[in-house]
Amino acid sequence: MGTVAIILKVMPESPEVDLVALKREIQEKVPSVRDIREEPIGFGLKALKVAAIVNDAGGESDAVESEIQKISGVERAEIVELTLT
Repeated sequence: MGTVAIILKVMPESPEVDLVALKREIQEKVPSVRDIREEPIGFGLKALKVAAIVNDAGGESDAVESEIQKISGVERAEIVELTLT
């Protein structure tokens, strides 16, 4: 069994969401996260690009997406890229 790298785009609920606190909470709740970067969207809103490494077993990437979606302040989380490592 191998591993895959996934990139998720995480949209905060509003520009007022504390991105530093949101990054910290994502890293605490999802230990497979390796990197988080901010991406300007417009009108003061920034998305987070989250990189994680997970097993390629069925459902692991969806579980990461679901776990991030549950975090307070997250409007939406979606996988935008998935590659074998």
